[in-house]
Amino acid sequence: VQLQASGGGLVQAGGSLRLSCAASGTGFTINRMGWYRQAPGDQRELVATISSGDITNYADSVKGRFTISRDNAKNTVHLQMNNLKPEDTAVYYCNAAIIFGIRSPEYNRWGQGTQVTVSS
Repeated sequence: VQLQASGGGLVQAGGSLRLSCAASGTGFTINRMGWYRQAPGDQRELVATISSGDITNYADSVKGRFTISRDNAKNTVHLQMNNLKPEDTAVYYCNAAIIFGIRSPEYNRWGQGTQVTVSS
């Protein structure tokens, strides 16, 4: 299973970007999907997650500005980012918790990362 992220770029403070991530492969089911980010010199941190039942969870720093959504039919997850701030600058990684059957353990898969840069 591979995750392919897209949608990063350079935007001015107050602007918006939409990230997307698609999972490809066969024979899998996705439980939780999410977005994480890592700024230079910092540890990777959670941005937002969404369960298979569409229960969402957000970092306090992005609540009210970012919205995570998923399309189960297309195995995709999106992150709509509004009112972006310079401190949102980071490489954003998508993540998926995947199983390969009812008795399968859960596996974590990561996308390749997409750069988001917010200028002041």
